This record gives sequence, C-alpha cells and structure tokens, in this order.
Amino acid sequence: MTRPPREPIGIYIHIPFCGSICDYCNFNRSLHDAGERVRYVEALTRDIARVSDLARADTVYFGGGTPSLLERDELTRIVCACRDTLRIAPDAEVTLEVNPETIAPDACEGWREAGITRLSIGVQSFDDAELARLGRRHSARTAKEGVAVVRAAGFDNISLDLMMWLPAQTVDAWLQNVDALIALEPDHASLYLLEVYPNAPLRDTMARAHWSQAPDDDAAEMYERAMERLADAGLQQYEISNVARAGREARHNLKYWSDGEWLAFGCGAHGTRDDVRWRNVTGTDDYIRRVAAGESVRADSRRLTPGERLQEALFMGLRLTRGVDLGAIGARYGVDVWEQYGGALFPYVESGHVRYDGTRLHLTRAGMLVANEILSVFV
Repeated sequence: MTRPPREPIGIYIHIPFCGSICDYCNFNRSLHDAGERVRYVEALTRDIARVSDLARADTVYFGGGTPSLLERDELTRIVCACRDTLRIAPDAEVTLEVNPETIAPDACEGWREAGITRLSIGVQSFDDAELARLGRRHSARTAKEGVAVVRAAGFDNISLDLMMWLPAQTVDAWLQNVDALIALEPDHASLYLLEVYPNAPLRDTMARAHWSQAPDDDAAEMYERAMERLADAGLQQYEISNVARAGREARHNLKYWSDGEWLAFGCGAHGTRDDVRWRNVTGTDDYIRRVAAGESVRADSRRLTPGERLQEALFMGLRLTRGVDLGAIGARYGVDVWEQYGGALFPYVESGHVRYDGTRLHLTRAGMLVANEILSVFV
C-alpha cells in the first residue's frame, strides 16, 4: 500500500559544531574548527542544490551541535540554497537552535537577515552549579540577558529548553528553574528528563562526586508540578515534553509527531520521505568528501512497511495531548486500530493512564509518566 504524499514537508539541517562538548551530550557533534566549518557549509549548499523534490516545505530547522556558531553569511547561504532549490512557503517557520553564550546584538541582526523566524535557546538550567555539572559554558545570567537581547532584536517566537532530574537536583530546585523560565515569558518551552548515557563523561563525574538523580517519585512530582505551573502561566502542554502559548507550537517538530515527512541535510541527519527512512553518514569529513565527489551521503536507507508506518503514527501521535484520531489513521492505513491494539491498551484505559472515547485515543497526565511502557504496545 502506497499512501498519498504528506505536504507540506519539513527540512532539517544538521550543524555539528560546538564550542565545547557538554558532559551529558550524545548527539552527533564535534569541536568547532573554522576551516572545517567553511568546507561543511559549502558541502551543505551543494547537497541541497542536488535535490529534485518539488514538494512544498513550510518549516526549516537548524539543529546541532550549535548552529548559532555559523557566521552570518554562512547561515544566509544555506537558507538561500533552500529557497532556491526547494518550494519554501513565504510564511515558513525557520528555527535556529542557539546557545546562550553565542547571543549578541550583531548575531541577532544576522539571524534576522538570514530569515530566521524562531529561536530555540538551550538554557538547560538557571542554576550555575547545575550548569557547571552539565559542562555548559554559559551562566544563568548569560541566559537571562540573552533572552532580553533576542527580544530587543525583534524575535517574537522564542523557545527555551530546560532539563530536569539533574544530578543532586531536588524538587524545589527544579521548580525554581521553572519559575525563572516563566519570568522570561517565552512563547514555547521544552522540558526534558536528563538521560545519562553509558559513554557520557557525566556518568563518571557523578560516580566520583557521589551525585545521584532523585528517586522516580520525585521525578514524577517535578514533571507534574512543572506542567501545572506552566499552564497557570499560559503555556499549555501539547506534547509530553513541550508547552506553548496559543499558536506557538513547534510546527517543525509537529511533523515528527503527526506522521509527517521531512528532508534531512548534514552529517548524521535523519529524513523520511515517500515512506523511505534514511540516515546520513555521521562523519563531518566523510559528508564533505561524498558531496564533493558527487556521491550519496546516505549511510543507510530503507522503505518502511505499512505495519511500521502504522506503528510509528500511533507511537508518535500519542505523545501529543490531543492524542490520535483512530478513524483518520484507520482510513489512512486500512486497519481497525482499536481491533488490532485494543486488547493490549484496555488495561491502561481501566487504570486511568489512557482515555478512549470511541474516536480518539489520549494519554492522560498519569499515562505520560509511563509513556514508554504504554507506547511499547505498538512496537
């Protein structure tokens, strides 16, 4: 079964460079090298120019790494390459991930000139001791001043990232972070639980310093109380980890959660288009070399089966507070979703973790706390 194409699509562009490597990070990133950055931007623009996809795109997302390390003309070149090659909507959401220490008035001017419409600022914490434990380069003051600078520059769509369940973090300390975020009046916020990866330097640091993460019950309290405070401040939850003011939901990320499609450029970037899922090579030099040689930059690529597409639509869609429309998904994939999965889901309905009204399926707030367990039904 071939499903009809989903438009508009999104565009993801990966910028791997960082001024330093955070102790917890597991993303595809490398230390910043100016010469390598110049070569990488050239490769990106050439790779984008090779695309023959004529679908309309209404989001562009610069992720990383630290995309805000790009020079003004480099960012402009990449955005222009997208607009020259692809059908970018005039009102497209163009997001740039930003680290607080890279924010300055002249940088903001360059971002606006390049066509950036939305900034996602990686604050992570408003506590200097917590930032030091994470290996972040900025201070709480730098983050707060940075938000003021981007507001003064005219940006009216700003998202802030916070991390909870940090080493030695208490519930009260976490809620102070939430209050500091609310005081800055962002348009959007993402709240993530820290995951300590086996190969992350933070794991060794925690062991040496005898730091530990709070008990699971405290983590649940952090999450629930944060969502309550954010809602009271006008930031409504629309996804497990994301809140926004009305009309400021992350349009690009909604494609991931709403069975959408997107093209991907840059090393390590993942894309999905016409039911094909691919991953680009992770090495920066390898990516540059392949583009220069006119070779494919895909490390692997495969066509998703109808069953995989259905499972992913349900798995990702249930992350949204609006849940999933079983009738729409059933019509799209030719199955009765409740008949196929209802038996496994019913115990969660009875326990109050899932709500089913005969048409839509939702996770409750309690269900979001054990989402991985529930969503494994579809895997």
